[in-house]
Amino acid sequence: MDVGVRGISTKKLAKHVYNHYCTLFYQPDFRDVYRYTQRYVQSHSRSPQSILERAEKWGHYRLNTKNSADARQLMLAFSADNESTASEEEQERPAADQSLSLFDAMP
Repeated sequence: MDVGVRGISTKKLAKHVYNHYCTLFYQPDFRDVYRYTQRYVQSHSRSPQSILERAEKWGHYRLNTKNSADARQLMLAFSADNESTASEEEQERPAADQSLSLFDAMP
């Protein structure tokens, strides 16, 4: 969603996937991750109802928010009304003091 209508390149997406799976004890081969990501993106962008769609630039993909209910479900919609209601509720509730006293009597 951060990339917007431009989409994200397959290589950059593969780097994100690679970094997610790299650990101290396991480092996958980047070429394998890239090939898997490329196949996944291509296979999940074929039909008009797919979760992904091709962007204008070659090799770039984005979420298909127009035709895919799954992609729309991934989107979060925030409006000014929701924010003001939530902040009013927080202001109405007094904060409880849960700090410990240093000067309580010891047993």
